[in-house]
Amino acid sequence: QVQLVESGGGSVQAGGSLRLSCTASRYTYSMNCMGWFRQAPGKEREGVAMIYVGGDRTYYADSVKGRFTISVDNAENTVYLQMDNLKVEDAAMYYCAAGGPDCSTGHCDCAYLLDSNVYNHEGQGTQVTVSS
Repeated sequence: QVQLVESGGGSVQAGGSLRLSCTASRYTYSMNCMGWFRQAPGKEREGVAMIYVGGDRTYYADSVKGRFTISVDNAENTVYLQMDNLKVEDAAMYYCAAGGPDCSTGHCDCAYLLDSNVYNHEGQGTQVTVSS
């Protein structure tokens, strides 16, 4: 059983920054894509950012491009999400998630997970609140 443990959520004013961390209890091939999705009350899941752990390729939702940065420390099984210039609409519960890559084209990538939001492993979530 893989456990994903998030930390780093909190409350900030619009324009502020937060850094989320997610540490996996162990690594399996089913986790070659790791990242974050979020869900606000009454809304559907929204894929935020993913990283292909095997090659450091990154993928972002259009709504966060240029403001959020995802990175990975493979030695620590930890993924980070640096969130800058936060907006009120970024407020949500943020979940760490992991899934397998899509290698059907001969090139493995994780972009599909941002749309499907169906993962092999999910964390318990950390709350991000942004005030105006």
